[in-house]
Amino acid sequence: MSKLHIAFLGLGIMGSGMAQRLLINGFPLTVFNRNPEKSKPFASEGAHVAASPREAAAQADVIISMVADDVAARSLWLGDNGALTAAKSGVVCIECSTVTFDWVRELAAAAAARGGEFLDAPVTGSKNQSAAGELNFLVGGSASTLEKVRPVLAAMSKTTIHLGPTGSGAMVKLINNFVCGVQVAALAEALAMIERSGLDRAKALEVLSCGAPGSPLVKAVSLRMTTPDFTPNFLLRLMAKDLGYAIQEGGKLSVELTTGKAALEDFQRAVAAGHGGKDIAAVVEPLRKH
Repeated sequence: MSKLHIAFLGLGIMGSGMAQRLLINGFPLTVFNRNPEKSKPFASEGAHVAASPREAAAQADVIISMVADDVAARSLWLGDNGALTAAKSGVVCIECSTVTFDWVRELAAAAAARGGEFLDAPVTGSKNQSAAGELNFLVGGSASTLEKVRPVLAAMSKTTIHLGPTGSGAMVKLINNFVCGVQVAALAEALAMIERSGLDRAKALEVLSCGAPGSPLVKAVSLRMTTPDFTPNFLLRLMAKDLGYAIQEGGKLSVELTTGKAALEDFQRAVAAGHGGKDIAAVVEPLRKH
């Protein structure tokens, strides 16, 4: 049976790895990225490079978006040269970006109006997991639609979890990143205390990382903070965006994310200090005594 033709929109830290996995697994692939330089390596490996989202989507059975935020996603899907302007009937549209619940619902309706189907399918995992095909998809939408594209998601992932109706994946992803953002901010503040107090940093961090607070995230990010190595795995400015989205969604549910707001202040401070394009571990830098 011939494989589904994929249009992949967005070749950033995560999207480039995901698109590469689709090529490795033999899917016919068309890519689009706003910065065409990021598309060039894919052309040499057999992908078609489109000049617009519209061109990318024209022949696609599945359209996948992986971009920074609501604004970027909206321009790809609904702009004058947006993917939905050329999408064929029956296409499956998959929004993998970390975006708001309201945008997901709007996009699902727009896809349906074009005769298409829709899944919100954001991911957990970072740069290394993307490159290795070991992401975890958090899926909202119809179970039958998911089954149609399960081989596509399987090419990029370790697990695929169907969480419920449209918007479920987007909501769980924001909750997930809210918890991660709070952990990273707390770790940054803890590390600043350790360094300023004159404690043996390695021994103090060993207590934290090997004890109850020692999540995989804490272990990985503490290493980046102390090396220091701020090569982006997860852009700091995008964590600030995710915390803002999560706080917004919590407010609609009458849940005030007070810890999220405190964490967001740390991330905003780091963005203001020029660290927005670095890894989330750089949130520690404004807290350090230099």
